[in-house]
Amino acid sequence: MSHPRRSLVTGANRGLGLEFAQQLLERGDHVVATCRQPGRASALNGLVGEYPGRLHMLPLNIADPRSIAELARELPLVCDGLDLLVNNAGVLHSGERFGSVPPANLDDSFRTNASGPLLLTQALAPVLAEGARVVNLSSSWGSVSELEAFRTPSYAISKAAQNMVTALLAKALGERGIVVLAMNPGWVQTDMGGAHAELTPSESVAGMLKVIETAGADDSGRFLDWRGRPAPW
Repeated sequence: MSHPRRSLVTGANRGLGLEFAQQLLERGDHVVATCRQPGRASALNGLVGEYPGRLHMLPLNIADPRSIAELARELPLVCDGLDLLVNNAGVLHSGERFGSVPPANLDDSFRTNASGPLLLTQALAPVLAEGARVVNLSSSWGSVSELEAFRTPSYAISKAAQNMVTALLAKALGERGIVVLAMNPGWVQTDMGGAHAELTPSESVAGMLKVIETAGADDSGRFLDWRGRPAPW
């Protein structure tokens, strides 16, 4: 590639999103990092000084179509195209029990985890470069075949729907050579995964970036884990 790679990461204020931004900057990318309130993203703001001119922060509420439209309008002001889109922003409502799952949880989870990535990718499709990569951060909890118990239904349902989003986007963007992947990052030490998880964010993201880098057209629409192994639907 003759120019530095141009990447956009959603939910980049913490956890895996922040780690993606960090590692993409370290490899030389120009990075657009989005989150709901960039002014309060202290760790992300700290990277601006470390990588002058290569990190831009823009506000985005992935669950709000108006916010997505505004991002699409603002993006050309800081970036002339995208080689990588990482749909990382997500929400998990804990403590749900059968018989008392709040409808608002289901609505919020679907808008954030499933329809949000679809609508964002659709809005940014005109600026995706030929052969670009789109990565949707999924979860083993969205796997129907691995379901063991009734747990976090709003999250599980929305991630299963997000996997279909990945398959649909692969079909829609395939003619342009754009590879779309659903990725299971593993059990990671984040606010969502907890302190006792198996992987550090650094390990998970480093593994995923290797998979993203080497994925080919035949991989588009697949569900892979952070090591590149097929994940069960």
